[in-house]
Amino acid sequence: MNPQKIMAEILSMQIIPRVNNELAEQLALQPHHTSLGLVTLTIDDVGYVAFDEATKKADVDVVYAKSFYAGAAHASGPLSGEVIGIIAGSSPDEVRSGLEAIEQKVQFDTYFEAILGNDGHALFAHTVASCGTYLAEQAGVREGTALAYLIAPPLEAVVGLDAALKAADVELKVFFGPPSETNFGGGLLSGSQSSCQAAADAFREAIENLARNPII
Repeated sequence: MNPQKIMAEILSMQIIPRVNNELAEQLALQPHHTSLGLVTLTIDDVGYVAFDEATKKADVDVVYAKSFYAGAAHASGPLSGEVIGIIAGSSPDEVRSGLEAIEQKVQFDTYFEAILGNDGHALFAHTVASCGTYLAEQAGVREGTALAYLIAPPLEAVVGLDAALKAADVELKVFFGPPSETNFGGGLLSGSQSSCQAAADAFREAIENLARNPII
């Protein structure tokens, strides 16, 4: 299968070499979190997977990650996009390594898919083979657990999740009840890597079938 990929675009990436103490307090930083890396991009769920990747490739933690209401099409400015992420580490070099991991993940590995070739109708069916600290905390699982990260428009998400849970030996760890800030929905499912992939495939197939026959 060769899905029509909808790639995210990184809009801004910045480093604060030594964060102000008052700001550090507001972000609930740990004592070793002296440097910050900030990034905005156009697709939030791609961003969350990429932020998690940073925790696997560098000694950094995700200390802030938020989607923006109504999505990138209604962004507050040209560099806002759909999501902001902040990673923290003990030095600018560690943070830079984390930002490089984010960049690699966004540019080459993680993407939404156009449903039946319609890029105005999209889903996210991504298998995280081994999660880092960020997604592990979000899903309430151990670091290194495989996850199926499944997102779609509201009705499609519910139908797709039901199909995914029936098709594979996976457990629904987080339900993103629609509408999210960006008017989507979905969930995080845990299991073996192969089970998560089977769940993602079932999610995609169910939504494609729904798109062909939206009214029964």
